[in-house]
Parts: sequence; C-alpha cells; structure tokens
Amino acid sequence: MTDTLQRKPVSQVANSDCFTEESLTKLKEIMYEMRAEAGNHLFWEGDTADKLYFLKRGQVKITKASDEGKSFILYVYNTGDLFGQVDPFQNSVHSFNAEVMENSIIGVIQQKDLEVLLWQHGDLAVEFMKWMGLMHRMTQTKFRDLMMFGKPGALCSTLIRLCNSYGKNHGSEIVITKKLTNSELADMIGATRESVNRMLGDLKRGNIIAMENNYIVVKDLSYLRDICQCENCPVDMCRI
Repeated sequence: MTDTLQRKPVSQVANSDCFTEESLTKLKEIMYEMRAEAGNHLFWEGDTADKLYFLKRGQVKITKASDEGKSFILYVYNTGDLFGQVDPFQNSVHSFNAEVMENSIIGVIQQKDLEVLLWQHGDLAVEFMKWMGLMHRMTQTKFRDLMMFGKPGALCSTLIRLCNSYGKNHGSEIVITKKLTNSELADMIGATRESVNRMLGDLKRGNIIAMENNYIVVKDLSYLRDICQCENCPVDMCRI
C-alpha cells in the first residue's frame, strides 16, 4: 500500500480545541514532572482525586474493574493528553484506575495550584470548563454505545474511534496503525475474546474490514457507522 498523509493526533486536536497555546503554557508552568515505568499505576479506584496529569511522553490506559474482576478499558491516553479528575466543590475519589502502558514522562498539576491559576485567569477558567465538558461527553458517548447497541454496536463504535485516534488514510480505506489483540478489543467493549473473534470474522466476510500484517484495515466506514447509529460526533470526542 502507498502511504498517504497521517491524520493529526486526536490528543493535539482535543487540546487545541479547548486550550489556547498561552493557556497550555500557563498550565505547564505549574506542573511538576515525574517519570513512570510501564506497569505502574498513577492512581487506583478509590484514591483521592486531587491532581491532573499531562502526558508529555508515553501512554496510559484508564480501566474499570467489574465485580467479577474483569478489567474494562475506558480510555487510552497518548502524548499531549491531559487527564484526571478534580472536584472543586467536594473531596472526591477516583472512579477508575490509571495504568502506565509504556515508560512515560508526566506533568502533574495539583488541585490547589490549579484553583489559584483559574482564579487569576478567567479566560483559562472558561477553557478549563470546556475541557471538562468534553471529557464528560466522551464518557457519556462511550457508555451510550456500550449499553444501547449491544456488543456488535460497541465493537463498530470502537473501530470508528480507533480510526479517529490511530487511522491512516489509504485511498478509500483506513489502516489502524496501532496493533491490538482481540483480547484488548474485548476489554474495550466488555466482551469475551471469543465473541470478538466471531464478530471480527463476520466483518471480514462482509468485506467491511480486512487484516494486513496484523493491522486492521477498515474498508467500509459507513457500515460501521450504521450499526452503531453514529451521530457524527466531533473527532475530538469520538476517540479511544
């Protein structure tokens, strides 16, 4: 296949849509830097939520454990992403776990420093509210897809999000440049590996997707959108 232009990383799209360069610079000035090795956790479900994290380099996944002990992947954050949970009205705790997937460099923003910065700069406070709203909408749309359209709809939605996050255009097709096992896909939609194997097989037989060198190639994006009743959300929201 002949390479074409790489899509702009969604993390850069999301940050540029929410924060100006000046505001990002202000946020970076109050960060302290930490290094985290692959396999470590930044926080666990139930830990005090009083920090935000800016991923300067690396990758972090946000997971939720079920009562049966199964781990469900909610988000995968990459270089340039801002994530975390702070509550200005009460002391809150994390609802999810954050696991470092590869050796990472992370900027940490403490809530007390963030509150002073937002008080000093009203324009930044407005942009921060926009970012928080985006994070909430992303979570809502993910749970909507998982709960309303069954496992096939959840898988199709996840493939669309992977296209937006890691897709490279090749003519009318989109190659998802991140290699994922069927077990990882299963963890993203709360299904078993066997059911994901079966659903992917159905999509291959229908010429909706293909596999090339262990990369997923999406051949018919409109079909995926029809199955999950895609609402054409902005690309900064429709992501992994």
